[in-house]
Amino acid sequence: MQYYRAALKRRYHLLFRSGELQKRAEALSKRLGACDICPRSCGVNRFEGSGGYCKSGMMVSVASRCAHHGEEPALSGTRGSGTIFFSSCNLNCIYCQNSQISQGHGRYEQVDSRGLAQMMLYLQEELQCHNINLVSPTHYVPQIVEAICQAVPLGLNIPIVYNTNAYDSLETISALDGVVDIYLPDIKYASDKWAQRFSDARKYAEYSRLAIAEMYRQVGNLITDDKGIAQSGLIIRHLILPNRLAGSEDSLKWVAAALSRDVTLSIMAQYYPCHHASREPLLARRVTASEYRVVVEIVNSLGLDNGWLQQLDSAEHYLPDFHREGHPFSR
Repeated sequence: MQYYRAALKRRYHLLFRSGELQKRAEALSKRLGACDICPRSCGVNRFEGSGGYCKSGMMVSVASRCAHHGEEPALSGTRGSGTIFFSSCNLNCIYCQNSQISQGHGRYEQVDSRGLAQMMLYLQEELQCHNINLVSPTHYVPQIVEAICQAVPLGLNIPIVYNTNAYDSLETISALDGVVDIYLPDIKYASDKWAQRFSDARKYAEYSRLAIAEMYRQVGNLITDDKGIAQSGLIIRHLILPNRLAGSEDSLKWVAAALSRDVTLSIMAQYYPCHHASREPLLARRVTASEYRVVVEIVNSLGLDNGWLQQLDSAEHYLPDFHREGHPFSR
């Protein structure tokens, strides 16, 4: 990892000062009239109400906001990652651990961009979090950029984390250049067959790789401060699935060849058969020790030395409950 030493303003501050941030927000917002924000390009008019695959309109549905201490160490640090969990999603993973909110169920609060800006400032000022961590942000990118526009003059000055399933439009990710400090994408599948079957995601491998490559072009390798807290860069998450369904070898070879062996990885062993996974024999169990070892060996053989390897016994420690008052990960 590189280390962040200079006390520079955020890149989104510079975009705000030049007026470019507001221009980006306006251009993104116009696209909601015939929505093409994600690869599904549903074409619905979100100004007229909720619709399309994600069933989202102009208002932003927030399921939870909290100081999250269960993210990667460089994000959680000592004060937590200022996490905003959005409701709904542009995927439909049959094993989703956040299915209480990703499928539009459960409790959530609807806010406009100003309300979202206030949430960001609350996480920064009241909870003293290290960053603003936007979970499942894809379908709300226009509102998020507008919220950052409103939050900057009120003092927003911590890194913005884009925590995504990577089923993102290249055009949308390009519009976030200079807005997002830290990209935190999943690389879920190497096979479009399994992506379609388990997440209803057509051409996932193509779209996700194009998006991740653009993210890397924008922010490069992870940079931390002298306390190890992430300031900018790319962290790629890869969830090990049973029966090698994630295509770990293919995906990790792509990372090493197309991006860099210096990319920071977060290899996750927390798979648990949530939501509808028990109905799918290939996904109805946890990852075995041998499946875990295979992925660790792939990481080592490719020389992908930066990042974290989650322990195999972590599955039950990362299951949220969004029906719980307050923090979804509190026990």
